[in-house]
Amino acid sequence: MQWMSTKEASDYLGVNLRTLYRFIDEGELVAYKFGRVIRLKASDIENFVEAAKIPPGTLEHLYPEHSRLVSN
Repeated sequence: MQWMSTKEASDYLGVNLRTLYRFIDEGELVAYKFGRVIRLKASDIENFVEAAKIPPGTLEHLYPEHSRLVSN
C-alpha cells in the first residue's frame, strides 16, 4: 500500500491544499489521520480521479453558441 501526504496528493491532483481538505471534509476523498498527520492512499486518489471523469456530451451548457449553430 502506498501512502501520500496531503501536499503530494494536492500536487498530484493539481489543486491547492485548501481544495484537497474540502474534498476530504465533504466526503469526496478518503483520508486517514495518524496523530497529527493526514495521509491518503494512492489507490483512493486514483479512484477519486476515475470518479471525476466527465462523460462525453455533458458539457454543452458551457458552450451554448455551439448548440445554436448545430441546431440551425
